[in-house]
Amino acid sequence: MTDGGSHYTGGAWRSDAGMRPHAFDPWAQPELFRGVLTRRAIAFLIDLVVLSIPVILACLFIAVFGLLTLGLGWALFWLVSPASVIWALIYYGACLGGPHSATLGMRLMDLELRTWYGAPSYFVLGAMHAVLFWVSVSFLTPLILLVGLFDGRSRLLHDIVLGTVVINSSARTGVAQPARTF
Repeated sequence: MTDGGSHYTGGAWRSDAGMRPHAFDPWAQPELFRGVLTRRAIAFLIDLVVLSIPVILACLFIAVFGLLTLGLGWALFWLVSPASVIWALIYYGACLGGPHSATLGMRLMDLELRTWYGAPSYFVLGAMHAVLFWVSVSFLTPLILLVGLFDGRSRLLHDIVLGTVVINSSARTGVAQPARTF
């Protein structure tokens, strides 16, 4: 027989199904979310520049290589699109899954990506964050970004789906975390 979602924890019954509470409360800690949407937009533009520089350099190399090989090297242009996608996934996965939980643009804008329960991001979550962002913007138009204006934590649609939140990293270090008793 099942217990209906309650779990016995040794002394008290819990009915929260083992779910952790949200680590970041927009009402108790508003400084974590102040200006996040504007900074995210600027960080996105910075990351676009960072992502495009190697792609542009690769295109220039292929163009020069094509001239040197009398046009044969231009056949390598078909590799640019798949290589760009792989580069973007590695960039977002490594940066968001790294020790700062932020891309270069996010670090410049003093932002970081956290899970809803406060843990840092990891590689697969960072890569999926980028994939879901591009898919949601591609299929649902950029107007889907307006979701962040109506969410207390300034989360966008892909943040809600993945269970992530973007916060001000300098405000997080200044906010006292509640003590845990074990």
